[in-house]
Amino acid sequence: MTPTCEISWFSALCDDDYEFLGVPDTRLRSSWEHCRDIVLQAETGGYDNILLPSGYALGIDTTAFAAAIAPMLRRLALLMAVRVGESWPPQLARQIATIDQMLGGRLNINIISSDLPGEMLASGPRYARTVEAMRILKTLLNGEPLDHDGEFWKLKLDPARIRTVSGKAPLLYFGGLSPDARDAAAKECDVYLMWPDTRENVAALIADMRARAASYGRTLRFGYRAHVIVRDTEEEARRYADRLLSKLKAGSGEAIRSKSLDITSAGVAAQTALRESAATDGYVEDNLWTGIGRARSGCGAAIVGDPDQVLGKLNLYREMGIEAFVLSGYPHAAEADLFARHVLPNIPHRNLLL
Repeated sequence: MTPTCEISWFSALCDDDYEFLGVPDTRLRSSWEHCRDIVLQAETGGYDNILLPSGYALGIDTTAFAAAIAPMLRRLALLMAVRVGESWPPQLARQIATIDQMLGGRLNINIISSDLPGEMLASGPRYARTVEAMRILKTLLNGEPLDHDGEFWKLKLDPARIRTVSGKAPLLYFGGLSPDARDAAAKECDVYLMWPDTRENVAALIADMRARAASYGRTLRFGYRAHVIVRDTEEEARRYADRLLSKLKAGSGEAIRSKSLDITSAGVAAQTALRESAATDGYVEDNLWTGIGRARSGCGAAIVGDPDQVLGKLNLYREMGIEAFVLSGYPHAAEADLFARHVLPNIPHRNLLL
């Protein structure tokens, strides 16, 4: 029997919500009110978790938003993105523990191997720093004394009084495709997140990451981040996908992608290659549409179809070993409602923390 999975939605804290891709809409810009409404839609829709993304140049602050929204939630977990390059790990551990207390123990963390704004590290050192950060966070949040003598931090500390509800570190979600990123994930993360790709490439990546983790005496869980468009019929879903791009001007998509902080990453390069390998209609395989990537960096493909087709695609990934899905759609609140009504009731799901 295929195990249950975690179904998460996405709150557009980084100015990534549109009715027409590439066309800014003041009603959908990241603000406290708009992003709050997306989270509350996910809460009432029955989702297990919601990703709160983080970007230095775009949108609103993720940690402040997580603290503000936490008291409004009764069952939804938060997947709070944190940018390692902008964080002091002992302070971050206290922030995590505090917000977890506010949520009643329902906080997960998405680790981003970022630079410090205004500085840039090469890939190897940057991911080495990220590994150190994850180790420090786990030690302190597990309530253990810290004696860390690393390249980036030298710290000898007792854990702070404030602890998570469970007394343990939350799950650390992490993604990246470069050899340095894969090695960092294999060493320290709990849930390895991947972006959309063909079935064959997803299977190969899972196999590679399992082997890498095993070489460190560890196991990983796997997550899949994708957009989704679900309608009553496949024809309607495909028509809506075309509508999303109907006002994208020549050159606008490239301009949007070039502004992203991750434009040079291996993951973004893989999404570009996926889009370039697709058929002329943008579909790279059944129900996987790469048109999203024409107007955004990062995750650049959507599962498109009727409820049975979308469910079938998700179940295929589940059979391959995916335990967590982080989904989104445009506009985010509206698509969250459609997925919650048409697909979510047919998937056995629960938070990975349970």
